[in-house]
Amino acid sequence: MGPCETRKVINPTRQFVSEGSDTEFWRSIVLFGRNVASYKFALAKSLLKLASQGKEEIPLGELAVPFSQNICEHLEEVDRQGTFRSSKFLDACRYYNAGYINETELVTATEVLGFKNVIDAFHVVGGGEVPTRFFLDERRLSLGGIRLTDEVLQLAQSPEVGSLTAEAEARWRLVEEAWSKEAAGEQVVVLYDAPREILVPALTGKRKTLTGVRPALNGYQKGHCFYCYGSITVVNSDVDHFLPHSLMARGMPVDLDGVWNLVLACQDCNRGSNGKFASIPHARYLKRLSRRNEFLIGSHHPLRETLILATGANESQRNVFLKECFTTASTIDGRKAKWKTNEVTALKF
Repeated sequence: MGPCETRKVINPTRQFVSEGSDTEFWRSIVLFGRNVASYKFALAKSLLKLASQGKEEIPLGELAVPFSQNICEHLEEVDRQGTFRSSKFLDACRYYNAGYINETELVTATEVLGFKNVIDAFHVVGGGEVPTRFFLDERRLSLGGIRLTDEVLQLAQSPEVGSLTAEAEARWRLVEEAWSKEAAGEQVVVLYDAPREILVPALTGKRKTLTGVRPALNGYQKGHCFYCYGSITVVNSDVDHFLPHSLMARGMPVDLDGVWNLVLACQDCNRGSNGKFASIPHARYLKRLSRRNEFLIGSHHPLRETLILATGANESQRNVFLKECFTTASTIDGRKAKWKTNEVTALKF
C-alpha cells in the first residue's frame, strides 16, 4: 500500500446488521453496544421477560423489579459491574444483598438511581441509534415509565427468545470478567473447556466458569448453522471444530480448541447422515469463518483479545493465519475431497 493510499476499514457492526431485521438490531445492541456498565444487559433481559408476559405499559417501579434482581444476582458473583469507581445504585444493590435494605427500598432506589443513562442509551450502537425502537421513553408522561413496542413483543414470542436471553447473559459474564481483570491490572484470556462446553479464563488456580460456549457464539452467527444457514438455538446446536480437533494428535502445530476454530452447527451438518464429522471443510467456508471472527473482534469483550492473541493483530494477519492453518490441516489430512453442504437460505453472516 503506497504512502497516499488508505485502507478501507469495514465496520463489523454495519456488516452485522446489513440484513436490517429487528432480531439483528436487537443483537447488535447486546453484542456491539458500548460497555460502560452492565445496565444494558440487565435492561435487555428485563425487557424480554416483561414482553414475554404480554405487557406493554411498564411503570418505572415495575421495570425496577427484574432490572435490580438481575444486577443483584451478578453482584453476588462479580462485584465489578462497570468501568467507573463508584455508583450509588450499585451500592444500594450491595446493601440489599447484605440484608441492610429490603426489596421495597431496593426498588425505590432503582427507580431513582438505576435508569439515569441506560434508558436513553439502550438503542445507541456505534455512532447512532439502531433503526428499530424496542420501547418508547414515557417517563415524563402519565405512564411514568416505558412503553414496549410491537417489535420487542414479537421478539419475546419468537422461538429465538431463549437464545436472545442466553446471549445477553453470556456477553454480560464475559464483559464483567474483563472489568475485574482490568481493575486488577491483568488481561483475561478465554479458553475452551471441551468436555463441559464452557469458556473459562486462563491462568487461574481454580477454573471459574465464564459462560457456555453456545450462547457466547450463537448471536454472532445470528442464530443460524455455520454451514447450511439453517436456524439453530443455543439448545439444539452442536459445537464444532472447524478444523477437526483430531488433527492435533496427528501433528497439527496449532491449538484447535481456540475460540477462533469453534463454530455452531446444526446436528445434520455436524453428525447427520452426510455430516462433517472429522472432515476438512471446503475452502469456501474460510471467508465465512474470518467474517464471524471479525464480528467477535468488533465486539469489545475478552473474546476480542483472545482472538487477536491467537490469530493476529489485524485482519490481514488473521486471514493469513487461517489460510496457513487450512493448508497445514489439508496436508496432514491427506484427502483431496473437502466436505460441504447445501445452504438452505441465502443468509450471510
